[in-house]
Amino acid sequence: MTLIEIAALFVERKTWIVATTDLSKDALHIYFGLALFLLVRLAWRGRGGWIAAWLAALAMACGGELLDLVVEHGTAKVQPDDAHWHDIWNTMFWPTVLALVGRWLPRPDAASGQGAQRRLEQA
Repeated sequence: MTLIEIAALFVERKTWIVATTDLSKDALHIYFGLALFLLVRLAWRGRGGWIAAWLAALAMACGGELLDLVVEHGTAKVQPDDAHWHDIWNTMFWPTVLALVGRWLPRPDAASGQGAQRRLEQA
């Protein structure tokens, strides 16, 4: 399967989701970015999980826009750059907020008290 075929399939699926859910494309960017961020963060709860989740959302946002660009070039209907940056911004806003706030959330071991006890013993 070529990149053009993959991109066309991607746009077809995205159009189907928009029609089926009656959501705007902007809302889909927000939901998919947030969902992927949370899934990766839940799967990777250890050190670096916030960064891995943020990078996964960024890769999805940039990859989706790349596929959109491939289709747009193929149909000679290229959107302005601002439209693509807008989509990336919509996808990355909440993952970025959560990644920044996440550093102040307690670690899983801190919630059980074992982490605090271990730090007290090391002091």
